[in-house]
Amino acid sequence: MTSQAEKGGGAFRGIKLLLCENPLPPIDEAIEAARAELPNSNYYTEPYSEPLRRLISEQTGVPERLIHINAGSELILRQIFQRLGRQVHLLTPTYVLFPEIAQRYTETRLRPEAGFAFDLAELDIPAGTTLAVIVNPNNPNGGSFDMAPLPGLLQRHRDTFFLVDEAFIGMAGQTVAHWVPHYPNLIVTRTLSKAHSLAGFRVGYAILPEPLADDLNRSNDAYPLARASQAAAVATLRQEEKVHARATLLRGWARDLATQLAALGVKTFPTETYFFLADFAPHDAAAIAAGLKQKNILVKPLNDPALGPGFMRVTTALPEDNARFLAALEELL
Repeated sequence: MTSQAEKGGGAFRGIKLLLCENPLPPIDEAIEAARAELPNSNYYTEPYSEPLRRLISEQTGVPERLIHINAGSELILRQIFQRLGRQVHLLTPTYVLFPEIAQRYTETRLRPEAGFAFDLAELDIPAGTTLAVIVNPNNPNGGSFDMAPLPGLLQRHRDTFFLVDEAFIGMAGQTVAHWVPHYPNLIVTRTLSKAHSLAGFRVGYAILPEPLADDLNRSNDAYPLARASQAAAVATLRQEEKVHARATLLRGWARDLATQLAALGVKTFPTETYFFLADFAPHDAAAIAAGLKQKNILVKPLNDPALGPGFMRVTTALPEDNARFLAALEELL
């Protein structure tokens, strides 16, 4: 499954369980803030999205200078890999983009028999690694890591940058963003596309050591966001209690969906997010996905040869759409 295929649901108008999109719309405050900015769209935002940058600095406790904002975190990730991705170490299965944009990579496999859990204290970083990537919570399985061993890894491997991708930190997990000022080899990336429901607004940011932050801010557009996107992001980040409440709701829907799949004989794996891995063996996940698409339901087979053809990542939709998905799946199985 390539990252291009990952983007394949953009024009699809049925039930989408494919892209890790949040099934809930942006909060009302975000919609209202974006709407209010539309008449001002003939003007640029403040340079480097300064109001958003200042708010992120206040909430994370890191200096503004260490923050880089851009139109979605994928662009930022690609730029980081262009600079540091000569030899990458991944914990796999992982976000499908990373193996594609690494020049070379090694991997530590997360094991299904362990529920894809892993103790970072046991992480072995090969010699010559320029960038080690930890996705927390991890995509595609949705579990989080205990980050307590990270400072030791940073100190033992001073010549290796560690990228912690916190795309789903709004759902679960222990953030390490506030550690960045204390470690010259730590990078944290985040997006507002997931727990914050702003995928279509394209807002991502990174917290980086000063030289890297300065480099990215010098090398990119000084006005990275549309005015409506910046306004929606600021409004949403000011309502984190609402975001957390919605995250609880989403986790509950995902647990219910996993339980109902298990009742159909499908093996599911632990998650702390609104998506999870399921093993449909002895059925082929690609065949199931093709059958579901005929019923106007879009899902993603994992296509990880090490795990086998039965694996699929499932993202919760709204409960009524989950019910349609389950009914269609029962027919196919």
